[in-house]
Amino acid sequence: MTPQELVLAAVAAIFTDYDLETAKGLLAPDYIQHNVAVPTGADPILGFIPALEESGIALTTHRVITEGDMVVLQNTYENAQALGAGTLVAFDVFRVADGQVVEHWDNLQVPPAETVSGRSMTDGPTEVVDLELTADNKALVEGFIADVLQGGAPNKITDYISSDLYLQHNPMVGDGLDVLGAALAAIAEAGQPMAYAETHMVVAEGNFVFAASEGTIGETPTAFFDLFRVDDGTTLWRGLFEVGPVLNRSALLLQVAIEVTEVLDLPR
Repeated sequence: MTPQELVLAAVAAIFTDYDLETAKGLLAPDYIQHNVAVPTGADPILGFIPALEESGIALTTHRVITEGDMVVLQNTYENAQALGAGTLVAFDVFRVADGQVVEHWDNLQVPPAETVSGRSMTDGPTEVVDLELTADNKALVEGFIADVLQGGAPNKITDYISSDLYLQHNPMVGDGLDVLGAALAAIAEAGQPMAYAETHMVVAEGNFVFAASEGTIGETPTAFFDLFRVDDGTTLWRGLFEVGPVLNRSALLLQVAIEVTEVLDLPR
């Protein structure tokens, strides 16, 4: 199986089919787990499958982005009380090696009933296209993060974002470049500036580019998981997930306080 096929099969075995034997064959025994409330290793996940089946959890995968041995899923979990809330939107990131899933990161957020843009956190185009532009699109997003989000050259923002069409899926921000600038200014004026310090992971396939970064909102350590859609050389679609040092999520309904450096123990 390809890395994408392997990951989708493992996720289906755990969250849809509740197939313990299939999942056991797809997860490496020393599976590395970065969800702060779940112990590392395959056994804790396998042991939780009966509880997932009993809970009636339902999984919808909206987007799949694959680059090399890395696979990113954008998911919605319904009936997800076993994970900490009724509904959760998530990025699940997997690393594959030697025909098994060997590592997993995730970031989950309760979707609000209403968003500023009127757009949900998951709607919009889902098809991966422009595969021949993967490297260019990845470089574009890496430049945007370095220049704009990390503050290297914020005046270059119009080099990266269309001034005519910028579609926003962050539930707290509206569409358009001007609205984005006003939102960031308002956050800073409120004493809660959003600062990206370091990007640990960028996974790109065609028109979609995913990035996992760490930084702060105000003084709160924060992990940023962003998904960008690129069209005609500019970023048009962006989704933002934020996680502070206290994470409300887990298979065991635990609240675990942890430093963001532990949450983002990512390959560099």
